[in-house]
Amino acid sequence: MTADPPLALDVDGTLTRPDSWGLDPRIFDALRAWDAPVVIATGKAFPYPVALCHFAGIPERVVAENGGVVYTGEEIFVTADRDGARAVLEDYRAAGYGLGWKGADTINRWRETEIAVAREQPLEPLREIADAHGLEVIDTGYAYHVKDPTPTKGDGLETMAEHVGFDLADCVAVGDSINDVSTFEVVGRSFAVSNADEAAQAAADEVLEAAHVDGTLAVLERVQGTGLERE
Repeated sequence: MTADPPLALDVDGTLTRPDSWGLDPRIFDALRAWDAPVVIATGKAFPYPVALCHFAGIPERVVAENGGVVYTGEEIFVTADRDGARAVLEDYRAAGYGLGWKGADTINRWRETEIAVAREQPLEPLREIADAHGLEVIDTGYAYHVKDPTPTKGDGLETMAEHVGFDLADCVAVGDSINDVSTFEVVGRSFAVSNADEAAQAAADEVLEAAHVDGTLAVLERVQGTGLERE
């Protein structure tokens, strides 16, 4: 029979409503009905995509923190060290800047491999300090992520495919940001929602007419049942 293709899905800007950070609840039924591996690949801290999978009722397969943490549902792979990002944070604060998050900073509280800075904070000094520590800053459109330049979402997805047992050539990815480019580069088919940044749109096989979760749901409807013929 024809199976659904494996999925690699970003979260912010891809599974969310256009007017808020919240997930669009329509995505839960779509994911629950999928009969192939679904990987949530995000820049969010590790617990967030795990919780998304848990409440959606699907296996907990996540690439978190832009590839810094990979959880196959059985094994956790931590591919970067947070010490460097913490050192950048200390120097950034010493220069008179802050992370920009209010309250208890749940954006970073459970991060294991990187630091996220609010986009309202000065970017150039952050980049200069990160570069001095051998790290990079990527702007996902939702935060500035200070991270090790080596691991990427694409690397994490390759690890996932190896351990879960699916072919990346069969995989469909949907995203909206520069941190999804590496994912697009390793899968068979890639789609950027219409609200995607220039880097994601240039890297995707197709730029969708619809934005946010509407674009993602349109892709899922189109590709459902188009996987390889299985005996």
